Amino acid sequence: MSETPDSLNTPPEGYSDWLTDLKSRIHCAQQRATLAVNRELVLLYWQIGQDILTRQARQGWGSKVIERLAQDLRSAFPEMKGFSPRNLKYMRAFAEAWPDSEFVQQAAAQLPWGHNLVLLDRLPGPETRRWYIAQAIEHNWSRN
Repeated sequence: MSETPDSLNTPPEGYSDWLTDLKSRIHCAQQRATLAVNRELVLLYWQIGQDILTRQARQGWGSKVIERLAQDLRSAFPEMKGFSPRNLKYMRAFAEAWPDSEFVQQAAAQLPWGHNLVLLDRLPGPETRRWYIAQAIEHNWSRN
């Protein structure tokens, strides 16, 4: 059985404060990384929704194309979730609800995808949704 050296049992002066600071910085960096990934995912979903809207309008594609797209995307990215027909329809609805890419980038993308879906499902129109988005961001509201 090995014993811990005394140098590891007794931390040097100021070590505890430094460790606390490092833990805090690591936690903040992890949160920023999570938010950045979420933002990129929401923007990607909006772009996919825009593409679906555009192609359906220009080329007359019906809803069956969403089923096929879901199958093809899940085959191409089996490790990724989010490409179900239902979620692709949500992407389309999200893009339809927010045609302004600047608003999506500045506000809607700050909320997790699930939050955006709740707003789409439960709120009647863009003004009410905008208010809830602003409040959710400002007050860090949960989905509920």
